[in-house]
Amino acid sequence: MFVTIKAKNVLAVVLTAILTVLCCVGLNFEAVADVYNGKSVRKLPVYGVDCGEEKKVALTFDAAWGADKTQSILDTLEENGATGTFFLVGFWVDKYPDMVKAIANSGCEIGNHSKNHLHMSELNREEIVTELKYVSDKVEKLTGSRPAYFRPPFGDYDDLLVQTVEDEGMQAVQWSVDSLDWKGLSAEEILSRVKKGVKNGSIILFHNNSDAIAEALPLVLAYLKNQGYETVGLSDLILKEDYEIDNNGIQHAEPRR
Repeated sequence: MFVTIKAKNVLAVVLTAILTVLCCVGLNFEAVADVYNGKSVRKLPVYGVDCGEEKKVALTFDAAWGADKTQSILDTLEENGATGTFFLVGFWVDKYPDMVKAIANSGCEIGNHSKNHLHMSELNREEIVTELKYVSDKVEKLTGSRPAYFRPPFGDYDDLLVQTVEDEGMQAVQWSVDSLDWKGLSAEEILSRVKKGVKNGSIILFHNNSDAIAEALPLVLAYLKNQGYETVGLSDLILKEDYEIDNNGIQHAEPRR
C-alpha cells in the first residue's frame, strides 16, 4: 500500500510539472517564436540599421570631459561635407554652453548622454527621468531643440532604462563600431578599427576629446568616401517606426500590413 501511494504522489507531481511547463509555453508562445526568428525579446537600444545596399553610416561623438578638439572635429566634418551626432553629458553642457551652440549651428545633431554619466541600470525610474530631463531641458534652452536620441554611459542599460528613454520621447542608441579612441590609440589604429568593422548601417563611436581624434577623423572620412559611404546624422539612419530589432540590436524595416 505504501509503495502504491508513493507512486501516485510521484505521478501527480510529474503531471503537475508537465502542465505547468505547457502553460508557460502557451503563455509565452510569441516570445518563444521571436527568439526562434531572431527577434529581440528584451528591450534593446539601436546598435545599427539594416540598410540593404544603401551605403550610409553615422558618426557619433560622446562628450563628457574636455572640449579642446571639438571645434576641429566640426571643421573637419564641414570640410568633408559630412555630419555627426554629439552625445552630451549634463556637466559638459554646463561647462561648455558656447560649444553646445556651435555643434547645433554646424548642423550636427545633439544627443542626450545623461546628466552625471552614471551606470544607468543602477537607477530607479525617477532617477533616470531626472538624468534625462536635465540634459534635454538644457540643450533645448541653448539650441531650441530637444535631443531625439540617448546613449547610456558605459553602454550600460536594462529594460527599465530603454523604456523610460522611450517614454521621454527619445530612442536609445549604442554603436556597432567602437573606435576605442579613448584608449589612447593612434590615428592609424583608430582608422584600422573603423576599416575592420564598418558596413552599411554602422553607427561608429568616437569621443570628442580623445588623444588622436583630430588626426584620425580626416583619415576615417577619406576612407569612408573612397569606399562609397555617405556619413549622415542619426536622424537620417535610424528608423522611427515600422521596424523590429533583432538580438544584435540591428533595426530592420517591417513591411506595413
